[in-house]
Amino acid sequence: MSEQHTATPHHRGGTVWALVITSVAGFMAALDNLVVTTALPSIRKDLGGALGDLEWTVSAYTLTFAVLLMFGAALGDRFGRRRMFLVGLTVFTGASAAAAMATGIDSLIAARAVQGVGAAIMMPLTLTLLTAAVPAARRGMAYGIWGAVNGLAVASGPLIGGSLTEHVSWHWIFWLNVPLGIAVLPLARLRLNESYGTGAPLDIPGTLLASGGLFGIVYGLVRGPADGWTSFLVLTGLFAGAALLTAFVLYSLRAKNPMLPMRLFRSRAFSGINAASLLMFLGMFGSIFLLSQFMQGVLGYSPTEAGLRMLPWTGMPMLVAPIAGILSDRIGGRPVVATGLFLQALGLGWMATVVTPGVSYATQLPALIVSGIGMGLFFAPASNLVMSSVRPREQGVASGANNALREVGGALGIAIMSSIFSSQGGYATAQTFVDGLQPALVTGSAVVAAAAVATLLIPRRSTAKTTTSSKKATPELETV
Repeated sequence: MSEQHTATPHHRGGTVWALVITSVAGFMAALDNLVVTTALPSIRKDLGGALGDLEWTVSAYTLTFAVLLMFGAALGDRFGRRRMFLVGLTVFTGASAAAAMATGIDSLIAARAVQGVGAAIMMPLTLTLLTAAVPAARRGMAYGIWGAVNGLAVASGPLIGGSLTEHVSWHWIFWLNVPLGIAVLPLARLRLNESYGTGAPLDIPGTLLASGGLFGIVYGLVRGPADGWTSFLVLTGLFAGAALLTAFVLYSLRAKNPMLPMRLFRSRAFSGINAASLLMFLGMFGSIFLLSQFMQGVLGYSPTEAGLRMLPWTGMPMLVAPIAGILSDRIGGRPVVATGLFLQALGLGWMATVVTPGVSYATQLPALIVSGIGMGLFFAPASNLVMSSVRPREQGVASGANNALREVGGALGIAIMSSIFSSQGGYATAQTFVDGLQPALVTGSAVVAAAAVATLLIPRRSTAKTTTSSKKATPELETV
């Protein structure tokens, strides 16, 4: 089947509906990355479990989400993007209900893993469907709104999770997805037009190699602090994961229809923005995971109070992302993304210098605001850079790859920074928590600074110019 976008809805009504549907779906998937963080102490009290078990309530979602994202994008290209979007949304909604009804830590982790499967099918297709529905000249603004809604999910994740946990029950952080999913399903069926990608056969060997490799590495990182870094299962996971990922790269270089064509990485734009995305999410997710617990366990805030106090950081994208999208249309995404990442790194480093067992909120506030502005400047221009760095027929796999690397970064961030936290401190006292938190935040700051440096690899070409025409939207020809 050749590349086609049947009856692409470039009229205003189709654009608006596509933006609403894809933004709400993206909101649901992004919300569940972080909605659990402020509920972790309550889940631990209710269901039991050690730090490693708590990590898996987050990592089970991010891991299945990450390892299947590119496969989800490929399913959409092959069998229809709208059709597979509906499948992913159905799975995600059903798994959310299962998580809400979980009665033990193991059943919760299992439901979270299935949630990740649904999100992996649904999430990469949101950008592809939106790109098909929006004229090239307005895509920066559309990505800005889409990014703002994703920023809203990041912002409201800790707050919604905290409020529902405190005033109702942590189960309701998952029930929330059910009415949203039920409302979006018929709208997507009626308002989105079907489209297809290249029609290439599914890459089953590549999917198995990438999924197995990522699982092995993340499993090893999550279990390392609890089981010991020299334990058989941890070493097996790390070495087997690295071997499988190496095999995935070698296989993809030679395969006729690889899930992720390695030639895309010859593009400086594609390589730079994907490296930056992975590192950004590594530093951000790990930091939020620990700081949300610091605010409750050390500073004594309730779940709601902790979520509200995180808003200057996590809520800033709601205000900044639309502006960042417009800026990326005018001056290009590269300077906007680089500035955002440097600010995020500065904010995390600042936070590391001020955290103490009795630190006041006023002392933390400037670091939270700087981090929030940085995060807001990243989301929309990064999406624009990804989608404009490849040919239109490759936008599905590009979206899947970028989302996969973001989720891998999130899973690695929680695993790595929790490992640093455990090795340098712990939950015993307020001081031991801070002793572990500070080096973890310094690590997060350094990683995000490295993401900013990776952004500088991107060519100086303005994204607005490269997206004015689908025929011209091929900066992938500008290689290293």
